[in-house]
Amino acid sequence: MPKTSTPLFRRLRGRATGLVVAGTALALAAPVPAMAATAQARAASADPVSVMTYTAKERREALAYWTTARIKAVGKSVDLGPTGPKAKPYKGAALKTVGRLFFVNSRGADTWCTATAVKSANRSAVMTAAHCVRLGSSPGNTNTTMVFVPGYNKGEKPYGLFAVRSAATPRTWENDSVNDVSALVVDADKKGRKLTDVVGGRPIAFDHAVGGTVTALGYSATRPQLGEELLRCVGRTKREHGTQMIPCDLTGGASGGPWLADFDATTGKGKGVLVSVNASLDSLTPTKMYGEVLRTTAKKVYDRAQRG
Repeated sequence: MPKTSTPLFRRLRGRATGLVVAGTALALAAPVPAMAATAQARAASADPVSVMTYTAKERREALAYWTTARIKAVGKSVDLGPTGPKAKPYKGAALKTVGRLFFVNSRGADTWCTATAVKSANRSAVMTAAHCVRLGSSPGNTNTTMVFVPGYNKGEKPYGLFAVRSAATPRTWENDSVNDVSALVVDADKKGRKLTDVVGGRPIAFDHAVGGTVTALGYSATRPQLGEELLRCVGRTKREHGTQMIPCDLTGGASGGPWLADFDATTGKGKGVLVSVNASLDSLTPTKMYGEVLRTTAKKVYDRAQRG
């Protein structure tokens, strides 16, 4: 059975207090731009991208570990309260590209985030948040036993499980908790098919202008859904704390979920260009979701993954 401890881990980041729940993975903290400058300076002489890899044995074990029973149990292992008024169940056309990212966190607890298959040279790249891969400012605290389940919905895994073979994060996240974005590379499925050949891939945009309307998606650990159903918020982005923000009350488990521009949240139609991922919230009772503006560092992370 998964470990279900629920102690809270607090950390202070500038003007906001953060929270990480052992059974989920969404850090609630507003990034501060001054930290980014310091972190970038320290990392200037080093490779700006840190890559963590999993062996073939570890990947086989991950696929075996995440049984239907274990997936069902982890959703019941934490309850973050009622789903907020801004977060609505997504009811549009099925989103093959968005799914749950299951893993064992650095404290040994079963948990999940949200992730998205994106267009890439290797047809195997997935975007999520860096804190879904490793704790910030703590290079040794990394997550393991990671699998991506695209199109997950109420226990259904229509496209199977894809084991994560490598995870790229900014060096600034590893050392200074700055730039909360990650790009994963997943194995082919049991039939030898690459991820985006099976589910397609969302286009990704870098340096996308802030100020437009986006849809944020995620498998929030709030009831009644408890991670079993995809939820969405829709809002206009605004610059705040050196990142971008939309009104949203998705919470733990929604981490890493995509911000899609040019997307109709009612029908599921439109380009659905990924312009950020769910990274942090404003408080323990959230009203705002923050996401990085995907700039040069995020592009380097993505490029490292798409060549992997």
